[in-house]
Amino acid sequence: MERFLWICLAGALGTGARYAVGLWATARFGTTFPAGTLIVNVLGCFLMGVVVQASVVSASLSPTLRLALTTGFLGGLTTYSAFNYETFRLMQEGTRLFAVANALITLLGCFLAGVLGVWLVRRFTSM
Repeated sequence: MERFLWICLAGALGTGARYAVGLWATARFGTTFPAGTLIVNVLGCFLMGVVVQASVVSASLSPTLRLALTTGFLGGLTTYSAFNYETFRLMQEGTRLFAVANALITLLGCFLAGVLGVWLVRRFTSM
């Protein structure tokens, strides 16, 4: 139960950080390009690599801290970091076809799901 609470707390902090970066990026770069999302996705991927690799090479990073940082904070900051790491892991394991499939299916599937969601709301409401 303690691990769960640490993950939840870290997730809340990651979500707050994502919101803060979004506000900053909008003020700095405007709304023409989703710079805030790009920033948190790239930063999240970088931090996921750092945390996962650090946990492999050092026993000083406890499993609870690793989960709080990855599932919690980075999960709140961006889910793209998990997608990126999992795709990279598939490539490392030699299953390049699965890695490419994961990337393409995620990119296209998520885009199409978002378009479908917008279409459904527009179709059944006056929006």
